[in-house]
Amino acid sequence: MAHTNVLLREDIDDLGARGEIVRVRAGYARNYLLPRKLAVEATASNVRQIEQERAALLKKEAREKATAEGQADQLRAVRLSFTRKVGEHGMLYGSVTSMDIAEALRERGYEVDRRRISLREAIKETGEFTVPVRLHREVTVELPVEVTAEGGAKPETGAAEPAAAAPQEGAAGEEAATEATAEEGGHEVGNG
Repeated sequence: MAHTNVLLREDIDDLGARGEIVRVRAGYARNYLLPRKLAVEATASNVRQIEQERAALLKKEAREKATAEGQADQLRAVRLSFTRKVGEHGMLYGSVTSMDIAEALRERGYEVDRRRISLREAIKETGEFTVPVRLHREVTVELPVEVTAEGGAKPETGAAEPAAAAPQEGAAGEEAATEATAEEGGHEVGNG
């Protein structure tokens, strides 16, 4: 099998990062990477061009990483809440998807591509979740997402539900207080 060296112009999963020179099969380079301008062939004759392009790519990479880190600092203060209709056993009638999360972030002024939201599968039940948002290859934010039942099924004042779970009453009460505090903080960010 013939191989060739190429300079990657974009991050390619399981192959390498932008600006890296990697060795790939000649057919993969010729049929996929080069026509899509994802890479440029690294040969002895174009070493100077490769080095200039690589320097430019690394500068672009540094700018994008700095931008991602700035956005990550802002996103760390965000907490998203979704309300959905719930059926038996706390299962949602409509799930919460990466598209829903991207739209909720957009409403708060954050442009995040839904493909950067690492939700393995849609959220299909009520509760609190942590959703990784990959802003850059080296910058990921853990985004808190809360899904509640429509009609406010979450007990806030110690109604009949916490009494039914008497052995865990202390833990449930602390959790509800934490949720309320975190939720208030989330609303302040949304209004500010």
